[in-house]
Amino acid sequence: MKSSSFRGKQALLLALAVVLGFGLLWGGAKQPKIKFKELTHGFGKIKQGAVLTHDFVFSNEGDSTLIISKVLTSCGCTAALASDDHVAPGKEGKIEVKFDSQGYGGEISKVIYVDTNDSGQPRMMLEVTADIEIPPSPKIDLDTYNYEGGLILEGEDFVANVKVMNRGELELRAEFAHRNAVYSLKGKPAPSPLKIAAGKEAEVEIRIPTGGRSGTLREYVLIKSNDPVRSAISLYASGYVVTKKQLRDFLSKYKDIIK
Repeated sequence: MKSSSFRGKQALLLALAVVLGFGLLWGGAKQPKIKFKELTHGFGKIKQGAVLTHDFVFSNEGDSTLIISKVLTSCGCTAALASDDHVAPGKEGKIEVKFDSQGYGGEISKVIYVDTNDSGQPRMMLEVTADIEIPPSPKIDLDTYNYEGGLILEGEDFVANVKVMNRGELELRAEFAHRNAVYSLKGKPAPSPLKIAAGKEAEVEIRIPTGGRSGTLREYVLIKSNDPVRSAISLYASGYVVTKKQLRDFLSKYKDIIK
């Protein structure tokens, strides 16, 4: 019994030694550690159109090489680049961020993601902010961006009446683009570009031939303008083209209800 007990204690001590050994090996493994001096940067008030740059400085506080595997941005207006993708222990690097404010206005925030081999924080998130001042300009708006035309008899045109508004401080100039649409203003062909004074609006009739089509109709009308923020917007037009036979069958089926 004593021999068996002794062997059991030996096995237990051996198992404990193995566990402790693995713990020491794991705890002693060299690891990189990224640390940024700042995670956010505010550019403050800026003029629209300015291209802004900022360097996010970081250091490797670990004891093995830090590897920058990927740098991503939240939109195409922002570019980011690492100064070096391998940073030795105790050394510094930087993420250069460039933001193009053209087409933006008001308070904005853009995010940059930095992926590394730091197991404790494999993805770091950086942020740049700005308050973009927009100079006096035209500002386009529509009373609807989705026009539902309902039922259209085959051979007839799809017709949409849309108000184009200028909510800005300068004259708006807008041009319509579609492969075969016709535009009119107060019963006359609409000028191109259509000019709308500050604070005013114009109701444009958009007429799209349906030809020999039938069934669901879906069309996009592109409107380009001198609005510096929204230089191109789309109007989605939809409806359903019924054939004369479909209409006759429908009326025949429900003639008693119609009466």
